[in-house]
Amino acid sequence: MPRTPDPRLLRAFVAVAEELHFTRAAARLFVAQQALSRDVRRLERELAVPLFLRTTRQVTLTADGERLLPHARRVLTAYDELAAAVLDGDRPLVVDVAAPVSTGQRVLDAVREAAPELEFVARFHSGLAGAAAGIVAGAVDVSFGRVAGLDPALRTHLDHRLLRHERVAVLLPEGHRLAARTVVPVAELAGETLYAGAGNADTAEWTDYARLLLAGRGAGLAPPFPKIEGDAEFVRVVRRRGWSVLASEVFVDVPGMVLRPLTDPVPLSPVSVVWRRGLRHPGLTALLTAGARLAAREGWLVRPPGSWLPAADEALGT
Repeated sequence: MPRTPDPRLLRAFVAVAEELHFTRAAARLFVAQQALSRDVRRLERELAVPLFLRTTRQVTLTADGERLLPHARRVLTAYDELAAAVLDGDRPLVVDVAAPVSTGQRVLDAVREAAPELEFVARFHSGLAGAAAGIVAGAVDVSFGRVAGLDPALRTHLDHRLLRHERVAVLLPEGHRLAARTVVPVAELAGETLYAGAGNADTAEWTDYARLLLAGRGAGLAPPFPKIEGDAEFVRVVRRRGWSVLASEVFVDVPGMVLRPLTDPVPLSPVSVVWRRGLRHPGLTALLTAGARLAAREGWLVRPPGSWLPAADEALGT
């Protein structure tokens, strides 16, 4: 009787089956592509069937791979639930808050005050797309951000709860023609080039949001630029390039620049709490409770008149 495959091998298989691309699957699992390919080949040897058809142009599932996929998903869900039930409550909850100045940091501060007996370890990815891959891989437990901008294959492994509608703003040099305004109508951005993280895979959900907001409005996005690490480097690059930045109302102070909310319409960026499906941990329960209380107290879910969300976010209910 054949033994049950190692869950690591099944996780490698499911990642490739959902991505149909070895490089993307390896990035999602935070492993080297060679290691991922080795795990898939080992699983194929153990099962004595080919699971993928590989060419130089594409990767597709074989009939055996198609049959295995739903069973592999169920097995991995069972493993995750077992680990959650037995182990997760005895360890710190790893929470990615995106940045020290963020809605996520506010919630983390609140839950640490409300539940001092629990341990929460902070991480600082720059966007949900990067953090979500870490959640799926088990390196991170919880993050915050715009769920509708994630790859649908990733979303199948995640649960989420809407926490806040952040008002979108524009960060402008002090001498900019719009800097004297208290609010900036979206139409006034025509002719502007705005930085929105293009080129940084970790913030892909934000770049997607920016494209949707600016479509047909005469404004463009700054071309792809390498990921900018840290507030000091962000300030240096933005000021050197002379960029205006599409941002949210929750944003780090940048010397020599001013933050102005957008209006007509009022663009909103949904922020959800996001965690690995099947996760059971007292810290998660406490964090969700603290977040809900904070949202209710500060009116985070109240949408102002004339607000705007992308259609994908409206459809998702976030």
